[in-house]
Amino acid sequence: MFDYQKQFIQYALDCGVLKFGEFQLKSGRISPYFFNTGLFDSGAKLDKLGQFYAQALINAGVEVDVLYGPAYKGIPLVSTTSIAYSRLQRDIPFAFNRKEAKDHGEGGVLVGAPLQGKVWILDDVITAGTSVRESVDIIRAAGATVAGVVIALDRQEKGPNQLSAVQDVSAQFGIPVIAIIGLTDIIEFIAQDSTCTDKLAIIQDYRRHYGI
Repeated sequence: MFDYQKQFIQYALDCGVLKFGEFQLKSGRISPYFFNTGLFDSGAKLDKLGQFYAQALINAGVEVDVLYGPAYKGIPLVSTTSIAYSRLQRDIPFAFNRKEAKDHGEGGVLVGAPLQGKVWILDDVITAGTSVRESVDIIRAAGATVAGVVIALDRQEKGPNQLSAVQDVSAQFGIPVIAIIGLTDIIEFIAQDSTCTDKLAIIQDYRRHYGI
């Protein structure tokens, strides 16, 4: 695990984004942890979040021409990541979509820079992969290349087809998915944190049942 990943987990804990307890997921599973990026809810928090997304891209050593954020969660993500990336490496453009096409002014469903070259989709997590699928269609329709997806957390657990949501998206579209952290990183982090050791066995058991 890289230093920025450790820092991200600690930051998520400090912000209340990562919580431990009992949480019912859409799948019906009772998860011993929950991750809610909606709680990165201030200017300072969002600013720092963008730095972690940018660092994940830079650390992966990938080529980036445009960042794309699916509405609505992806809009602040591409905005803050673009700012952070410009500070860390170079200025890159971003774009996002509207939920409904605008029928006046410039019209269309896209806002921001033209989609061209290698476009990276930014999202918080991947569950059913619906927003990624819609994003891929929009980007390809614009004649650009979907280079991959960046998310905050990969839960690394099996779905109905025995693949994780991330593996499923990667296989469907033939693109990489970069996660700032995965469940294995959370487990490694709490194993080294004396204040979280009581959670370790419960999360490890959850991973044995549902992990990929």
